[in-house]
Amino acid sequence: MTEKKVSLLEGFKAFLMRGNVIDLAVAVVIGAAFTQVVNSVVKGIINPVVGAFGTQDLDSYSSCIKGTCKVVNGEVQGIQILWGSVLGATLSFLITAAVVYFLMVLPMAKYLARKAARDAAKEGTKEVVELSELEVLKEIRDALVAQSRAGGAPGGATGGQPSDRP
Repeated sequence: MTEKKVSLLEGFKAFLMRGNVIDLAVAVVIGAAFTQVVNSVVKGIINPVVGAFGTQDLDSYSSCIKGTCKVVNGEVQGIQILWGSVLGATLSFLITAAVVYFLMVLPMAKYLARKAARDAAKEGTKEVVELSELEVLKEIRDALVAQSRAGGAPGGATGGQPSDRP
């Protein structure tokens, strides 16, 4: 029974030590902190701009489906649709998505594209250098083969001295 607990603990430890779990935990914490920033922007900037055309509290925008919505003794009479709170949540989502995209995703994509281009350029120059060296070596080999067929060793038969014979 203790052996099973040890293996469960080892499995749990391996699960926690994975890189994705740590990354996910960091993302959740950052996301929670970022939610406060977005809520501040909505309350401090978006709501006053909307308030210029109506009320600053988006949650107060509503419509009634059946009859008129009346407040009687603190209760709303009728069927009320709170489309203002949906609008506020949608604006919060759009602001969050825009900030994440323009401040995080887009710059990271540009950085990764530049890095990939640099790496490809480095690989391209390596291949060009390797190919040119290989081509030069092939040409040297071909020249040596051609010289050996024409007159023996390179430089003639006298060991590098020009031959006096025609």
